[in-house]
Amino acid sequence: MRSLGPLLQSRRSGPSTASAVQGSQPIAAFASSSPQVRSRFCGAMTTSAVPTLPTKIAFATQGRFCGSAPAAQASSMNSINNGLNKKKVVFIMGATGTGKSRLSVDLATHFPGEIINCDKMQVYKGLDIVTNKITDPEKQGVPHHLLGEIEPEADFTAEDFCCQAVYYIEYVLNSGHIPIIVGGSNTYIEALVENPVFKFKSKYKCCFLWVDVALPVLHSSVSKRVDHMVHAGLVDEVRGIFVPDADYTKGIRRSIGVPEMDMYLREENKSNINEAAKQILLESAIEEIKLNTCKLVCCQLEKIRRLRNKKMWPIHQIDATNVHKKSGKEADDAWNEMVLKPCLEIVEEFLKDDEKNVEAETNIRTMFPFKKLQVAI
Repeated sequence: MRSLGPLLQSRRSGPSTASAVQGSQPIAAFASSSPQVRSRFCGAMTTSAVPTLPTKIAFATQGRFCGSAPAAQASSMNSINNGLNKKKVVFIMGATGTGKSRLSVDLATHFPGEIINCDKMQVYKGLDIVTNKITDPEKQGVPHHLLGEIEPEADFTAEDFCCQAVYYIEYVLNSGHIPIIVGGSNTYIEALVENPVFKFKSKYKCCFLWVDVALPVLHSSVSKRVDHMVHAGLVDEVRGIFVPDADYTKGIRRSIGVPEMDMYLREENKSNINEAAKQILLESAIEEIKLNTCKLVCCQLEKIRRLRNKKMWPIHQIDATNVHKKSGKEADDAWNEMVLKPCLEIVEEFLKDDEKNVEAETNIRTMFPFKKLQVAI
């Protein structure tokens, strides 16, 4: 068995990397029916079965529970994701800045679930502001996987993502929880679901949620978010990794917010440039970040529509436009009514396949009562 080595360091306690699970590879569950696949991040498949993972789930931070999982909970979730039915996975899609992370935490604290990141820049370590990673308080104690785990210079491909995602899906399912895959990298999502080697569609049943916001409103929201990121320290963060003549086509340096700062960071310390000129360069860089983020939004929406209209994916579109028009308590109330409520209903229906699952879902609600979350989008 190959270890993931230094490229993958888990932020979660418990065995959440291939090297921590003895006698198996991340995608071993697929070995009996699929050709061999090799990845630099997860190695070659073997024919050994995915082991029974311990029920001791480490939710040691900010809520939920610590120690061994209650028997009722493990039984309830296993009746949903084991047996003759396909294993179930929830996907949360949408353009950047729509509220995907917030929804993922809301759902994960309700059912319960664990989150697998599908943002190709957020998989990397560092640049938490630039890549807009969810903060520890916002996680509400929910385990997050593939978030800030990959070395910044690594070339983490869609194939690598598929390999790791399948491992984490199996790990989460063996923990008795629902895998919730969330992120704006629709290319990665498509590669995973449509992958002919993993035969994902034949093994898993998918629920696709699309958090959508009208473009004029989202562009305004994205612009404000970039301003917030600048005030939070974006410039200093990029300055910390700045290298003249760096390759902006590899690793974390592809992130929007890094190449746009190049000219400003090159010129800021030159003796022949005054403060006014530096300010113009900085403002120009910030505007370019906003423009490129809006372009990204359009590309993300185009890919989602293609998956729905041409690939015929059964995607549930949830309109969060009115949430972004409000603030404070009004925004929270709108979120709970217009976004969270319909998504809870959709996922609950998704988990109901037979009488046992209905009973399991009732048990889950008893163990994890819904609470309104005050997490900023």
